[in-house]
This record gives sequence, structure tokens and C-alpha cells, in this order.
Amino acid sequence: MAARLYNQQTAAQRSATVTQDQGKFTYKGFSSSEANKNFKLYDINLVKQDLINHFYIRKGEKLENPDFGTVIWDMLFEPFTPDVKKIIASDVEAIINYDPRFSISEINIDSTDQGMRIQVDLVYIPFNINERMSLNFDKNSSVIN
Repeated sequence: MAARLYNQQTAAQRSATVTQDQGKFTYKGFSSSEANKNFKLYDINLVKQDLINHFYIRKGEKLENPDFGTVIWDMLFEPFTPDVKKIIASDVEAIINYDPRFSISEINIDSTDQGMRIQVDLVYIPFNINERMSLNFDKNSSVIN
């Protein structure tokens, strides 16, 4: 029963709310990012920020949900072997599939001098928009560029 209540609470705590107005979806939320001065995000910008936030969390870092997050931060210091690349691709796919607003077209993972670059071709399902998202993970700064 406690697990059921927990699952209901996590679903209620999502950062986006969906309203349907004459067949149009609108996602509303906020971001405390310095780049966003008014703290409000809507539609695709909110959906992208939700995905980026998921990549900021290391796997095991979220309380009471150790399976949430990514293993990429722990893999930055590993040799870039085919096995590591496969683990990262699987992790990226799981993170993107976690959010029902996304669909994946393609994933490309490359090593860089100080980390790795992940390029994902996404489809934002409610808006039927295709976009390539590039995520750069840096060993020195521990932030997504």
C-alpha cells in the first residue's frame, strides 16, 4: 500500500501540467535557470528542460528512487570502449522513453577531449516536431553544456 501511495505521489509531482484547449496541448512550468529571467516555461521549452534535468541527476542520487537518473556522469572517466558506448546508449534510450512526450529517432555518442557528446534525434509527440538535441558532458565542469 505504501508503494502504491508513493507511485501516486510521484505522478502528481511532475513539473508539467497538461490542459487541452480546443485540441491544443499546453505544458506550463517553471525553471530557476539564470537564462530564464521570468522563471516561466511553456510547451517545447518546458519539455526540453524536463529532459535536461533528468540528465543532471546521477543514478542513485534521488531519494527513494535509486533507479532514476543517468549513469553517464560515472562513465565519463571510463575508457570509451564499445561496451561503455552500449551502456550509455541504453541509458539515454531509457531516460528518453521515461517521458511519454518523446520518441527517439536516432542516438549518436562520440567521445571528446574532456568528456562525451550525445546527439539525439527526438520527436516531441504532442507537437509532432523533430529536433536534434546535443548534450555535451564535460569531465572538468560536471555540467551539461
